[in-house]
Amino acid sequence: MELDACWVSRPSRKRKSPEENGDATSFSMDDLNQDLLERVLSWLPTSTFFRLGSVCKRWKSIATSASFKLACSQIPSRDPWFLMVDHHLNHSIIFDSAEKSWKELNYPPLLQQNTSCDYMPVAASGGLVCFRNVSGNFVICNPVTGSCRVLPPLDSAPENDSIHAIVMNSCSNYHRSYKIVLVFGELPKLSFKVYDSSANCWEEEVSLSRKIGESMEIDSNDDDAVYFLSKAGNVVATNMQRSPSKQYSSVSTCKDGEEIVYFLSSSGIIVACNLTCRSFSEYPRLLPAFSEYSIDVVECRGEMLVVVLSEFLESASLRVWRFDQENGSWHQIAAMPPSMSHEFYGKKVDINCVGTGDRIFICLNSVDLFSYILCDLVTNEWVDLPKCSMNGEAVDFMSAFSFEPRIEASV
Repeated sequence: MELDACWVSRPSRKRKSPEENGDATSFSMDDLNQDLLERVLSWLPTSTFFRLGSVCKRWKSIATSASFKLACSQIPSRDPWFLMVDHHLNHSIIFDSAEKSWKELNYPPLLQQNTSCDYMPVAASGGLVCFRNVSGNFVICNPVTGSCRVLPPLDSAPENDSIHAIVMNSCSNYHRSYKIVLVFGELPKLSFKVYDSSANCWEEEVSLSRKIGESMEIDSNDDDAVYFLSKAGNVVATNMQRSPSKQYSSVSTCKDGEEIVYFLSSSGIIVACNLTCRSFSEYPRLLPAFSEYSIDVVECRGEMLVVVLSEFLESASLRVWRFDQENGSWHQIAAMPPSMSHEFYGKKVDINCVGTGDRIFICLNSVDLFSYILCDLVTNEWVDLPKCSMNGEAVDFMSAFSFEPRIEASV
């Protein structure tokens, strides 16, 4: 992306005074002191940072300076990038929500050297993405800068089939510390383990006790539940995630000082693990156990939401739900227009979603189609994003991870 002309001032050999220009308020970017120039440049979109070095020597030195990274850390938020997951692990493709375009990033050298280990993104937070390989080893990466860090191995690594959730949380404004949380075990016996980057070690395993509150009890005699057969007249089992990267689909929130991790059980029940109180509970089902649907959990605006794609009355619907703790029931907060969702009817579509701020990025996949949708929860606007093309062919991504593109994010 080219820098806007308003950001670039080309110096001439002879500078005219403001009086000669006829404008006493005009000035050159070169007249700014280093600190102010760094503050101005820190507001540029992240994609332009790759081009700072080609403008001039002064800007090239700024791109790598510690004070410039500090200035960038003062920017409250940046439009998210979505790291796309496909079957090829030797390159990274992202969707830039600020420019609404696709970009290809160089794969981090550390992961290029270990392609045989099949590192797969499993979590993201702030400006960092967490990768995990088949052996259970973790690598933290800043996709923008390519910097990586190998985490120390677990003393007793849980088996892949016993891990339910992998979440990542940034712990400071300057993104200098983070935590990785693993939730594992066999229901109803669950435990969690935390990696703290500030100590560079895994903490001791902690057991979770089962908590059954009135709002979490499942009433099997609920007369309001809607039961229906599939389009073929058969009872079909729940359609769960197909993407290996979303095998540990989970989110975390912090409310009233309590950190809670949410994940989907193998039967489609949402489990809430309160790490602070060291307990877990189960939410009521949105749909009956043997209905045909695809479901995923996301985090938006600090709360857990659920996205469900289901079929009913010869049509498909894609809806977003919030759980009301006081009433112990689910409430719809957004729904895709029927004219858009009807396309998915009968296609056996699987959804994989990620939330960021007020938006939800949705990957829809089936044998017959694939699509990428961006939902704005404030305006209830649903946008079908353009396909990403490589070598003249559209690329089918299974899922995505959201992160803020920050050059200052440290692994």
